[in-house]
Amino acid sequence: MKTGLTPAQHAILAYAHNHSEGKIVWFPDNIKGGARKKVLDGMFNRALITPLNGDWFIAAEGYDALGVPRKWAVTAEALTEVIASAEQAQDEPIKIPRTRENSRQALVIAMLKRPEGATIAQIVGVTGWQQHTIRGTFAGVIKKKLGLFLTSDKLEGGERVYRIA
Repeated sequence: MKTGLTPAQHAILAYAHNHSEGKIVWFPDNIKGGARKKVLDGMFNRALITPLNGDWFIAAEGYDALGVPRKWAVTAEALTEVIASAEQAQDEPIKIPRTRENSRQALVIAMLKRPEGATIAQIVGVTGWQQHTIRGTFAGVIKKKLGLFLTSDKLEGGERVYRIA
């Protein structure tokens, strides 16, 4: 599906796609200062770009809007790898380019669908969210919006493990 882009948005995204592996590094000469922020905010609000380590990259929706193939594919194996690496290094949230397939919400759902489930501490390690945000996601998104059945078991060590049944 092609999304209507302004000429400036199209030029910025096309340059990033063709010259910098999807990283937003160039703007037309007439877009400076506050106008750059407005263009970036507009593209971010439409999910055309996503932040990563202080830089902006084209998101999946941005590639769709350009009508070009994505530079990287997100697979189930990639999600499993991200979750595994997050469990090893829970100090800092993993930052990967966001698409609907690998959004933090999708990562949470993938973790909850695993046979071993997930603890809130594990989800904090992957998403960087605070505990109350995760609990709100459970109630608002998982249960109400998506209609999934969420179970929880408390282990002897005191941590509660959540699973999608």
